[in-house]
Amino acid sequence: MIEVYRGSANAWECDEMGHMNVRFYVAKMMEGLAELAHQAGLRHVFRPRANSTLVPRDQHIRFLREALAGKPIVMRACVLEVTDTSALIYQQIDHASGDPCATFRTWVDHVDVDMGVPFPWTPRARAALEALKGEAPAAIGPRSIDMSAPPRPKATIAQADAASALTIGRGVFQLAECDLHGRLMPELFIGRVSDSISNLLWDWRAALAKAATDRGEELPRTGGAVLEYRIVYRRWPRAGDRFVIRSTLGEVKEKMNTYIHWVLDPDTGEAWCTSQAVAVALNLDTRKIIPAPPEQMKALKKHMPSGLTV
Repeated sequence: MIEVYRGSANAWECDEMGHMNVRFYVAKMMEGLAELAHQAGLRHVFRPRANSTLVPRDQHIRFLREALAGKPIVMRACVLEVTDTSALIYQQIDHASGDPCATFRTWVDHVDVDMGVPFPWTPRARAALEALKGEAPAAIGPRSIDMSAPPRPKATIAQADAASALTIGRGVFQLAECDLHGRLMPELFIGRVSDSISNLLWDWRAALAKAATDRGEELPRTGGAVLEYRIVYRRWPRAGDRFVIRSTLGEVKEKMNTYIHWVLDPDTGEAWCTSQAVAVALNLDTRKIIPAPPEQMKALKKHMPSGLTV
């Protein structure tokens, strides 16, 4: 693997949980992808007035150890597969200790900037990508998300309505959120979901806190952390486009829960992206996972509908 990024988690990139927010993992992934493109001879793809660019299509992220403010991190990458118009890229962020922080497996398409449709690599570019092939460590691959399952062919507001999916976010994409080609930056999909999560779990957590108070108990200072994510990028919004986020519950287990989030276009009814997140409750003082008692899992199932898939 080759080094494609070296830096740190900034304090302003960390959220209320005290660790780097998920959007900045994706932002750093994209910066690393740009460096990989340079080393493959594709120096133009992330520059203004480029004819072609690289866009993620289907991505798996596994978060292994928290990135904390000021702590150094380094990213290395390689190519796992190459097709006529796309490539599967592996990127791994490590701490200074060498312990893995996060991994990414991303299918990227080589697309025409104006039309947004994939087209073939040049023979020279494909040869350069083939030369960057490597292997991803199997031990830190996808764990709780089946990446062999194809994404659903379509996701619409009508389908979200039929599943009684909760509305957890709504807004309009801003100019500052778009890249030099005028499309939404990839990190803003996961970022907007992250901004909306409190609307998903607020009532449930409030009910748990009240029940504990009624019993004379004190709950630990609790937050949340994502262990894995799958993001299927379907369409690319531009500044001024609207969105609504609809969510349902997936699996509920003692130590983790799965959530499905659809970022949808209210004007067309179609999805901008669909995603699956595997999350845990986190004790913010000990930084340890908090197992959920059966009554809490039952309450969560009652609070949230299920039915959507990625």
